[in-house]
Amino acid sequence: MVKHNHIIIRANVINPPQDIRFVKKWIKKLTKAIGMKMLGQPIAHYVNTKGNKGLTCLAILNTSHIALHTWDESYPALLQLDVYSCSALDKKIVFEYLEQFKPKEINYVTIDREKSIRINSPS
Repeated sequence: MVKHNHIIIRANVINPPQDIRFVKKWIKKLTKAIGMKMLGQPIAHYVNTKGNKGLTCLAILNTSHIALHTWDESYPALLQLDVYSCSALDKKIVFEYLEQFKPKEINYVTIDREKSIRINSPS
């Protein structure tokens, strides 16, 4: 049965990803860990514009997606992650993968989009 689960994360991190090859591999591993199938290769770019420096990476999954954005000029850096899955989504796996960026603070919401849109705030 198709699910429609979505998690949106905002995190302040000590060790933001800055290497394009690394973040593409990271997204591939996360995709596999959450049981999804990637359609093509992830796309990543580093923006080097003062005031907006950071990495953006997007992966298109089978009827789903993962988008990662970082802004690394501040300390701690800002990381935003958006994971939409058409299967059961274990958010614990997503948080485990975020650990390598050394989060200081994580805020998130989950959205159940199966029959309508229901936002679930963390307890």
